Amino acid sequence: MLSARSLFQEIVDHDDSFQLFCSIAASGESQGGWENARIAALVPDSMRELAPKITRHGADEDKHGRIFHALLRKRGLPAVPVPPETDYTMLLERSGIGLAHAKLRSDEPLTEEDIVVYLSHSRVTEQRAADQMDMLVRHFGDHPEVGRAIRMISHDEDNHLSYCHEELLRLAREGHGRTIQRVLRESALTEIAVYRDVSLAVMGHMGRLLHWPPAKSAALAAGIRGTYAWERFAGWHRMVALHPPERRNPLGGAPTGAPEFA
Repeated sequence: MLSARSLFQEIVDHDDSFQLFCSIAASGESQGGWENARIAALVPDSMRELAPKITRHGADEDKHGRIFHALLRKRGLPAVPVPPETDYTMLLERSGIGLAHAKLRSDEPLTEEDIVVYLSHSRVTEQRAADQMDMLVRHFGDHPEVGRAIRMISHDEDNHLSYCHEELLRLAREGHGRTIQRVLRESALTEIAVYRDVSLAVMGHMGRLLHWPPAKSAALAAGIRGTYAWERFAGWHRMVALHPPERRNPLGGAPTGAPEFA
């Protein structure tokens, strides 16, 4: 029987698939760390109070990248190149989600609208990250090899999502509500399509590494497409709703380290 638990267990148990999984995850987290660091450096003067929180967000993402690299080192495995079709962060940028890297590489300050767009994009992608980590914690939070890492990353992702809700609600009260709702909707509809394509690509690679029979690969692909159909019909609404978070000022303190991993 196919289930998220059985699939992830299979990936974790096999060195080649575990190596690819951690490499993809580490690359995406490190890219997110760089992007947030650049955004923090370019925040306009009128929003400088956000810079420490954006910096904290980037530091957390860098930490997650180090954690995945550390998991690889514990098995004596090097990171491997990330196949382009599995690079969620790169594909999101190409689809217009996230601030363009050309803009982030320049020294020109960002605008207030850029920051509103960045936070709106982040609200959508952090929902995906928080949901994925919550699922992994449910099934593997006590796993002797990856459980501690999963719990730590999940806690951070919940903080990131709360931060996005909190800041977007504040910015909506300050007059940015129409822009926020427009960008949230556009981002959610784009993200679910990118997530479908990346999921199909990742499962394709895993299937080849783990020698899955065609029927198993076909069933997984059908499930991914079915999830996309539901998200396209109704599920995306959950990714655009804003509500006051239970965790207040979640990125207001100092970042937590990960000495046992880094």
